[in-house]
Amino acid sequence: MNVIVASLNPAKIEAARQALALLFPDQDIELNGLAVPSGVAAQPMSDAETLQGARNRALAARRHRPGADLWIGMEGGIDRLQAHTITFAWLQVLGPGLDNVARSASLTLPPFVASAVSQGEELGQAMDRLFNLTNCKQQGGAIGVLTRNLLDRRSVYRDTLILALAPLLSPAPYAQPATQTSP
Repeated sequence: MNVIVASLNPAKIEAARQALALLFPDQDIELNGLAVPSGVAAQPMSDAETLQGARNRALAARRHRPGADLWIGMEGGIDRLQAHTITFAWLQVLGPGLDNVARSASLTLPPFVASAVSQGEELGQAMDRLFNLTNCKQQGGAIGVLTRNLLDRRSVYRDTLILALAPLLSPAPYAQPATQTSP
């Protein structure tokens, strides 16, 4: 199976590698990263913008490497929910007969981090500056820092990718036409 992750970020590539190894343990998987633009802000600031970035990345990867079996776009974003600023990711997967998405778990950001992000700083840069780190977005990310590495960016993206690939694991239910039921 030839898979393209629409990013060169090692955390995203490793998340895909782990998910695919769990899902397809008996298959040879050739996984490659590819730098492509998201077509959205460097730090998406809404659910819709983050989803669009993930889709744009997967579509761009498919245009650049049309011979692959799967194209995966991953985009981390920020949104406001009531009084909370949260971070999360959208993952878009494309393949023959496959066009699916999944959203990761969300993490509430501490107020001082939320403030830095609201002033235009990217989350990874804000985390590095505020916690005296170097390039945390390519490691455990804000998730790792704020959960003391009980979870990290790789594990959350891995699990989200498994959700996005559910139609490959259980194709029959996804092939069923939608039916309406009466209350």
